[in-house]
Amino acid sequence: MSEHAISKTVAAARAPGRIAARFRELADASELGLIAYITAGDPSLDATEKIVRAAAQAGADVIELGVPFSDPVADGPTIQRASERALKAGTTLAGVLDLVRRVRAHTNVPLVLFGYFNPFLQMGLEKFAAAAASAGADGVLTTDLTPEEASEYRAILQAHGLDTIFLAAPTSTDARLAKISESSSGFLYLISRTGVTGTRDALPEDLPALVRRARKFTKLPIAVGFGISLPTHVTVLGGLVDAAVVGSALVAEIEKASTADAAASAVAERIRILKDAARTGVSRRSEKRDPS
Repeated sequence: MSEHAISKTVAAARAPGRIAARFRELADASELGLIAYITAGDPSLDATEKIVRAAAQAGADVIELGVPFSDPVADGPTIQRASERALKAGTTLAGVLDLVRRVRAHTNVPLVLFGYFNPFLQMGLEKFAAAAASAGADGVLTTDLTPEEASEYRAILQAHGLDTIFLAAPTSTDARLAKISESSSGFLYLISRTGVTGTRDALPEDLPALVRRARKFTKLPIAVGFGISLPTHVTVLGGLVDAAVVGSALVAEIEKASTADAAASAVAERIRILKDAARTGVSRRSEKRDPS
């Protein structure tokens, strides 16, 4: 399929979905969004279902479901251990898709599949996209797929109504930011710092400049992740971006919990605290952004 044909297919397939609708609601309320990352299958898929439903009820605006992978090179030690536990528990991509279907029966929260390209490719992109859309997923973030290699992937996923979310980093040049923004839908995921995931005490001093650079190339909502764990982080981000992504801090709560119910309660409490900071932190910009 030619690049032109792919672009036409993608454009024809795009229609506002749950992610766009949620970001519109947040913009109308001048409220920072909270995106929660949870590794699917840690400690089991049944436990993850309880945790995800609790996270949604506690105020998570979007939930990223991490598909466990044997070589999660972008992830720090906390999420690496979660992936190992999930794989040892027998978690598969098919199992994660079934989990999405079960969660979707109880909540309308936007769900994003977060993973590495190999499992999606092994299933077959068309089969994967059809199954993900049928289950009720809203988007896919593939960490190790570059926009230059993603034309077919984007066309197939977006033909099934799935947003394709890409990562931008502090090291991304203006040309790269433009390409990443052009390839993204739903929201642009901006990595706050170089390196792997994990909690940090403070946000990078150059983050505002990075956000300003990214804004030049996209009208999509911008979410910032990697190192976001404290209410003070969320408070500061309220004046900069459209959503904060919290991952390792939630996964750590699951790791410490002795039961699935305890994990769900701990994650929900952490989300309530962070969401309260999102609602009461630094004032959001007055202008409304088009998240479509």
